Amino acid sequence: MLGYRCVMRKLVVPVLPVLAACLASALALGTGAGCSRANDKDAAAERAPAKIATVSVDELDQMLANHACQAVDANGDTTRKRMGVIPGAVLLTDMESIDQLPADKAKNLVFYCTNTSCGASHVAAEKAITAGYTHVKVLPDGIAGWVKAGKKTASI
Repeated sequence: MLGYRCVMRKLVVPVLPVLAACLASALALGTGAGCSRANDKDAAAERAPAKIATVSVDELDQMLANHACQAVDANGDTTRKRMGVIPGAVLLTDMESIDQLPADKAKNLVFYCTNTSCGASHVAAEKAITAGYTHVKVLPDGIAGWVKAGKKTASI
């Protein structure tokens, strides 16, 4: 029996740090910000190109009230069901669904996802820029910031 313990210790002990890292990653994803597309804050920062302008919750609210932009929701269904959506927003079905955007490529578009830890809005905004849209911005605070500010949401 002593030999069995030695063998198991040699097999299991080196694997424990790897298992712990995998478990930590899984927990971080499962309890993250709620963004169904990107939960890693570092990855979100990498994907956030400096050339995409940002707007605050109040700025977007004013722009929408003046019909000066189109909000674009880059969240997944889980986040939309849990937090709602900005009324009138285009709901992207996936990151490749640029065809859902307005035909007018000069229209002001403001992309949002869950919050500052989510990079989905930046990814979608970058795809819109690549597709030729010229007035693209991002709401970094996302739907979480919108809700926290007490702004009106629509349910799906």
